[in-house]
Amino acid sequence: MSLIIMTYALGLAQAVLGLALSLASWRTIRGPRAQDRVLALDTLYVVGMLLLLVTGMKNGSQFYFEAAFVIAMLGFVATVSLAKFLMRGEVIE
Repeated sequence: MSLIIMTYALGLAQAVLGLALSLASWRTIRGPRAQDRVLALDTLYVVGMLLLLVTGMKNGSQFYFEAAFVIAMLGFVATVSLAKFLMRGEVIE
């Protein structure tokens, strides 16, 4: 019984995260300012990472967790560099 509930819960989580991914993509394209786009990109990588984690839980594969870790590291570096670029106008000093 609990396995059925877990399967439905993970499927619902995937659907909600897919919706969040599409809304964040829309904000990335539509965002009126650069700060909105950077925040939307930050949301995109976090939601993408969560979607991979939920998929890994559903499939029981370690590969998804490793891919989510790589996305988290690259997304953090990208967010920091974009924020630095918006603050100072250059990334490398």
